[in-house]
Amino acid sequence: MGKVTGFLEIDRKEASYADPEERLTHYKEFIVPLAEPELKEQAARCMDCGIPYCHNGCPVNNIIPDWNNLVYEGDWKTALEVLHSTNNFPEFTGRICPAPCEASCTLNIDDAPVTIKSIECAIVDRGWEEGWITPQPPEKKTGKSVAVVGSGPAGMACAQQLARAGHSVTLFEKNDRMGGLLRYGIPDFKMEKHLINRRLVQMEAEGVEFRTSAEVGVTVSVDSLQENFDAVVMSGGAEKPRALDIPGFEMSGVRLAMEFLTQQNKRNAGDDELRAAPRGTITATGKHVIVIGGGDTGSDCVGTSNRQGAASVTQIEIMPKPPVHENKAMSWPDWPMKMRTSSSHEEGCERDWSILTKRVVGTNGNVEGLECVRIEWIDGQMQEIEGSEFTLKADLIFLAMGFLGPRKMGLVDQSEVALDDRGNVAANVVTYATSKSGIFACGDMRRGQSLVVWAIREGRQCARAVDLYLMGESALPR
Repeated sequence: MGKVTGFLEIDRKEASYADPEERLTHYKEFIVPLAEPELKEQAARCMDCGIPYCHNGCPVNNIIPDWNNLVYEGDWKTALEVLHSTNNFPEFTGRICPAPCEASCTLNIDDAPVTIKSIECAIVDRGWEEGWITPQPPEKKTGKSVAVVGSGPAGMACAQQLARAGHSVTLFEKNDRMGGLLRYGIPDFKMEKHLINRRLVQMEAEGVEFRTSAEVGVTVSVDSLQENFDAVVMSGGAEKPRALDIPGFEMSGVRLAMEFLTQQNKRNAGDDELRAAPRGTITATGKHVIVIGGGDTGSDCVGTSNRQGAASVTQIEIMPKPPVHENKAMSWPDWPMKMRTSSSHEEGCERDWSILTKRVVGTNGNVEGLECVRIEWIDGQMQEIEGSEFTLKADLIFLAMGFLGPRKMGLVDQSEVALDDRGNVAANVVTYATSKSGIFACGDMRRGQSLVVWAIREGRQCARAVDLYLMGESALPR
């Protein structure tokens, strides 16, 4: 522990944002990181607890007190080695993870946790700047081959770990670029895509082969993978969106959130409108936008709509408005249910809760409004409040109500693997093996819609399970 009294002497300080007026003019990241002296001070606040709850709060079990101490001492290179020992891509989680580690920090009891996320991001960014992050090819090859299907964070982590273990790994992606959700689901203003590209360069140098525009179950058969590879990993994510089954939902102005976000990311990548929007361009410019769903995806639609110049943006949620502050005695060190306001909300957005949508109204197939009613929750049951009906003006409605597991058509159906009660691919967190011999599953395809950091954890653990299956032993970490 670097500074024994650091948590008593130094206040929490977070990274800041560029002004909304400035950042709304572009799609680049806008976080203003802390300077090195400030980061050292923040790292000095770590209490080096006897039981570091941040370990359990972090899905990849980052060794947080150790690298906090190393940053305080100025040993950034060793801090990077410790950070990479549990997380393949800390520059991803350091930007888009909601930081459950900070919720679990002992100092969060006083609402002043260590700025773990900012320190994590600073360590890995420093590593790239200094040239410390290089390929780690295996010393020898095993002669075994693995197909990893889906190049999101779970697939990338799994592929990289297996390649470092000496296996010949081919990563399949149905889209035209690698990255899955990271590439086309996360707006560039939250995570720029050059961060993915440089990791792909590293992975290629480590022996991973990339196959883009190759949709397993459609253009590539599952049988061919089983014939040509010693193991197959399904890491395709949870892409089946929750539908809005109300009158008028079929109107052209009612669109899926991921379709909207993907289009803008493709435009940012330089794709022309036809390539970016094969089903028709979606633009919020000058329109009254309603976002249905109060989660991160909905927030991303808010930020993107504002950057496109929407006339107004309103986000509605069926659940009750959460409390501003959590009850620490009931929640800590677990992830609390409380009011969360994102940077996108701060840029301009009306928000409302306990709202049930009833009907989309419009003329000649064009959306003009959304009929709603207020509800109350009594003993866990939703009840409409009589006389509370109202209509929101709308030209464009985005559905951001979560996901119901993996798409069944294609990969899942063709593989004939068993599913669990929620419709996800059935596999445990020890072997990650599906009901089909030689086929494994990890990430959102196995666990359901979740965080990027959980996907990285599952990809790493699945890689060890596959390595053990192929070799009878494994030196890969769990």
